[in-house]
Amino acid sequence: MSGLTSEMIQSSPMPISLRTPLRRALCAFAQLLLAAALPVYASDHTQPAVQPATDFAAVEVHADEQLAIAVEPYDTKEKMELFRIDYVSHGIMPVRLIVTNNGDKPVSLRDARILFITKLGDRIQAASPEDVERRMSLKEKQGTKIPIGPVAIHRKGKATDKDIEQDFDTFEFGALVVEAHTTRAGFLFYDVTGLTHPLQGGLLNLHSIKDANGKELFYFEIPFEKYLKSKSSQMN
Repeated sequence: MSGLTSEMIQSSPMPISLRTPLRRALCAFAQLLLAAALPVYASDHTQPAVQPATDFAAVEVHADEQLAIAVEPYDTKEKMELFRIDYVSHGIMPVRLIVTNNGDKPVSLRDARILFITKLGDRIQAASPEDVERRMSLKEKQGTKIPIGPVAIHRKGKATDKDIEQDFDTFEFGALVVEAHTTRAGFLFYDVTGLTHPLQGGLLNLHSIKDANGKELFYFEIPFEKYLKSKSSQMN
């Protein structure tokens, strides 16, 4: 019986036993190429991992009350990948709030008020989903600023825009109580339309925080400059 010619070898179909592993290897290689092409900040729109407030640059610690509160503004396009909407481009600043209770008793945020105070002293309340939706709609139609009334952090408004509603459901800070030896985190959204550099010279003011006995604790004022300095040092 004569041997196989080179033409016969080249035209012979690859055995199934060899084709299947090769196909799998090619598929895996293609998936790696696709993953490499995706943005670094690609997100599945879930809350970032919760870390103690003292892990953040913009933090204030009240040692006597064993309470630490930190803020982290989400002010870049890369950070916007976390959400379904680019809020910053619409004049809305998401600010992540991190509250760590190192004490042995719970702390109440039920009556807490959390204000974004600008360099000029303007006091901005946290926005509801309807506020954000209205702001975005007005920006598209008119570009004029609207006032936002007092809003408690635990309110749950509604918006007709499903992306906004889903973002608030997923990310909004909604803890009424921070239990002993626990950290709670979430986002508040502030309308900073018309402010060129809203974080510069601004701060987050938290007051009406109470201990387990209903006694009001000393207020917190966390300058955003702490975050900006940390951000600047990371870029250098």
